[in-house]
Amino acid sequence: MEQKKKESAKVYKQREIALGIYDMWLDTTLASQAKPGQFISVYTQDKSALLPRPISICEADTINSRLRIVYRVAGKGTAEFSSYETGRRVDILGTLGNGFPLEKAEGKRVFLMGGGIGIPPMLAMAKAIKNEASVDVIVGYRDKELFLIEDLKQYAPVHIATEDGSVGTKGNVMDVLKAEGLSADIIFACGPLPMLRAIKTYAAQNKIEAYISLEERMACGVGACLGCVVKTAKPDAHSHVNNARICTDGPVYAAEDVEI
Repeated sequence: MEQKKKESAKVYKQREIALGIYDMWLDTTLASQAKPGQFISVYTQDKSALLPRPISICEADTINSRLRIVYRVAGKGTAEFSSYETGRRVDILGTLGNGFPLEKAEGKRVFLMGGGIGIPPMLAMAKAIKNEASVDVIVGYRDKELFLIEDLKQYAPVHIATEDGSVGTKGNVMDVLKAEGLSADIIFACGPLPMLRAIKTYAAQNKIEAYISLEERMACGVGACLGCVVKTAKPDAHSHVNNARICTDGPVYAAEDVEI
């Protein structure tokens, strides 16, 4: 298992790809160990902001040693990141989290389901399993401000839901499954909690294996602060309590193992 480390990465390029959504490539040695579903913590230059921002890995270019992150501007930290230009140095910690169990997809019909800023890790997944499984990507957006669609289409058919009905199926990712009559053997998902709850229920009702990546505001990112605890179905073998730390034990869990 690769060790997490803090290093000074360099911005290779960055652009805004939808309203408030930024796409950044970083030159970093961490690219060689990145797995779909993992994340990095990005540090701001603002000394009053002590804690880094966790951002999912969207793609890894191991040949050129680059990581791609796609994030939404949500506060001072991410607003700062959005101003970074090519050549800017940025401190990052990674790679963090357990990632998706890729071996579970082999030979299966797979749903990759992403909602909002939970869509970027689905690109890394689609790229990783494109030759191992039959894949459908189902993604949900608020409106016609879409992003990463063309990237995803390189690896699998993409089915779109928008809350306002401006593109694709009106509603959410679950409405797409009904509208298009899609079915699968296994689900990998990342997105807001209501979406993940719906997927967990759907998977249980249809006896489908499901792995969900929990989006959570994290502080330390290394399990020390207990700021991102999730309730689990079974007690932890060491602490004997029904809790797990999303940043270190997750962020990916079998849906049946967590209470959300």
